[in-house]
Amino acid sequence: MEQNTKTFDSNDELTSKFADIALKAIEDVSEELREISIKIHENPELAYEEKYAHKLLVNYLQEKGFKVTPNAFGLETAFVAEFQSKAGKGRVVSFNSEYDALPDIGHACGHNLIAISGVGAAIGLKAVLEKFHIKGTVKLFGTPAEEQGSGKVDLIKAGAYEGVDISLMVHPSVFNGGFITFLAVLSANVEYFGKPAHASGINALDAIVLAYNNIGLLRQQILPTDRIHGIITNGGTAPNVIPEYTSGTFLIRGKTMKDAKALQPRVHKCFEAAAEATGAKVKITWSKEVYDVNINEPLAERYEHYLSKKFDITFPPKDVQSTLPSGSTDQGNVTYSVPGFHSIYDICTPIRTINHQREFSSECKTKIAHEETIKATSGMTLVGLDFLIDDEFAKQ
Repeated sequence: MEQNTKTFDSNDELTSKFADIALKAIEDVSEELREISIKIHENPELAYEEKYAHKLLVNYLQEKGFKVTPNAFGLETAFVAEFQSKAGKGRVVSFNSEYDALPDIGHACGHNLIAISGVGAAIGLKAVLEKFHIKGTVKLFGTPAEEQGSGKVDLIKAGAYEGVDISLMVHPSVFNGGFITFLAVLSANVEYFGKPAHASGINALDAIVLAYNNIGLLRQQILPTDRIHGIITNGGTAPNVIPEYTSGTFLIRGKTMKDAKALQPRVHKCFEAAAEATGAKVKITWSKEVYDVNINEPLAERYEHYLSKKFDITFPPKDVQSTLPSGSTDQGNVTYSVPGFHSIYDICTPIRTINHQREFSSECKTKIAHEETIKATSGMTLVGLDFLIDDEFAKQ
């Protein structure tokens, strides 16, 4: 990791010429970012199908002077945008833009806002590197399929984050926090195969229903921080035909991957027991492992510091943040590859609805949600700027 020779006082950064340039660059494109956000929101696309958002973001970043690689790392809807200072590569700060939607309820997790937060932060740092010729590189990864598919796991396997020093991203919600914990998650696709004959039939629906009930009973005997939930994705074709095929998708969540993996064999046995009891055959396919977020404390503390100082945003104490409800994210895998965070910001929804609800989707296109996104983007950008110019902070 290359380093600059001068150490800067982070307490003065908000009034420094460096920070002023970064924040002004974000402010100057704020309306353009809002337009992009609304377009993505109005054109929701599912995992690995985000062709419209991919093209929109790639074209915009090319117009802004980034070196952009579309269809990156073997994924049609992934990209990487890069800007390197003429002074040299220096340290490498990266951001992530997500842009996939949820089935039926669209952008109910605010990925339209996450998309522009990454773009805005990259533009802010680029402005500083361009004007002052400070050593450093900014990379923005377009990361598809966060909701279903864990696209960042694909990117990690493809080597996307090799050579990256830190990875920062922010996520809309109904509270603020740099230390919100996210759960590790394991997912399984379960299929049961029976026989449709009435006299000697084997009912595959009985098997999947029994598996669901087995898991319901298991929930009484697990850690209070563990979660098991799932759906039946195929329950048969007609009520007067014995189902010969059924399927379901189930998730195991734990505070850490160790917790989730400790529960995995017990859930696996629930699936197998249902097959044994009904005579059906079972196929169990476990998919990608999504890790809990390994929060880098100096980065998260600096993020909260800047949002508190610049925008008077208050944060719950760390121990309170760890008790707030959260889900899972493939950014967790990234934070086990490079130092990073996945900070949460409040979009100030009037009805205080939470993520993954239709009402939250509506809130994610409001003007106030955009304004709060720009604040979070600004704080994240200043953290990245400090990492580029403050050697002591970078060592931490």
